[in-house]
Amino acid sequence: MSSAETTPEIVTLKPAKGWLSLDLKELWRYRELIYFLTWRDIKVRYKQAALGVAWAIIQPVLTALVTTFVFSRGLKVQTGDIPYPLFMLSAYLPWHLFANSLTRSSGSLVQNANLLTKIYFPRVIIPVASVMAAMVDFLISLFILVGVMIFYRVPVTLNILWIIPFTLLAILSALAVGLWFSALNVRFRDVQQMVPFIAQIWLYMTPVLYPIMINHPIFRFVYNLNPMVGVVDGFRWALFGQTPPDLNILVSVAAVLLLFISGLFFFRRMEKTFADVV
Repeated sequence: MSSAETTPEIVTLKPAKGWLSLDLKELWRYRELIYFLTWRDIKVRYKQAALGVAWAIIQPVLTALVTTFVFSRGLKVQTGDIPYPLFMLSAYLPWHLFANSLTRSSGSLVQNANLLTKIYFPRVIIPVASVMAAMVDFLISLFILVGVMIFYRVPVTLNILWIIPFTLLAILSALAVGLWFSALNVRFRDVQQMVPFIAQIWLYMTPVLYPIMINHPIFRFVYNLNPMVGVVDGFRWALFGQTPPDLNILVSVAAVLLLFISGLFFFRRMEKTFADVV
């Protein structure tokens, strides 16, 4: 047996210095931990649940029924040639992915306090795993969207492949905001109580239940600072092939990148205090 096989690897842990101490190679070394934490969150979510993964179907279906009755039948919201249930579902599914991921990631550090105080690993793995676990509900609910499109005989084109990058944009948006909220929640526990309220307001600030009706260039620019506006607009274009997203979608993409980079730096800055405060 060679000496290289018998000599243990020595790892030296040092506190991060400054704002730019991001070690992406370290995240890659802990990729298996991301997988196991994601799988654990999935099992905990559905363990001893009477309906199990059926909740991923029941929730969007009931939401579609209620919103169709209120907004389409009651408020007479016009959606052009697209039936309102399909119009709403095409935006609600990526929105629900965002809101579900945001809620999970915001409280993830406090919920895993036992891990933070016992062993070392890159703490950013915890909110990342929480967001990845939320993908299961989204993938299951996509079958509903496909079924509704078949029911209304909506043709499928190659544009549908664009839902992949727009889904990634929704995940990145949730993780970007989740990094801020999860770090703040360690020190200020009422942040977790604020997240559902913020998500509810955010829903009505996003064109999920209604079409975009803002034409003024300045107002549209401000509106697209909401990163989910670009996601919703892109999803509907990918599925229905109507007017493609204009350059305003770049505003949403830029907002996501700014939130993510700043959130990552802020998270790393606060990371050294997590074990002491949590």
